[in-house]
Amino acid sequence: MQSNSYVQDEYQPNYTPTSDEKTLAILSHVLTLVAPILAPLIIYLVKKDESKYVAYHAKESLNFQITLMIAIIGLLITVIGILFIWIIAIAAFVLVIVATIRASEGTLYKYPFTLRLIK
Repeated sequence: MQSNSYVQDEYQPNYTPTSDEKTLAILSHVLTLVAPILAPLIIYLVKKDESKYVAYHAKESLNFQITLMIAIIGLLITVIGILFIWIIAIAAFVLVIVATIRASEGTLYKYPFTLRLIK
């Protein structure tokens, strides 16, 4: 993780997020089940200057959703890849749940195997 004055260590912000911040961070993950890229993008654009905690979670969620779309498009190109899309779908669902739980606890979460395209 890059050195950032906002992040005390890899999993804890250096302040306690408010209830509203936690709710928006949770929504940035949960809403991806309905609107995969659009939900975290909107939350990020609206709250990036107001809350670093919400911006962090929305950015992580957005990067994860972009990575998923790239992986799914890559798998759709091959016939064998089409058979493995369900594995990615299950893994993505589990990781979104884990990220949602971490956001509700007030901690930071980094999705594994994610391209960090939005910085």
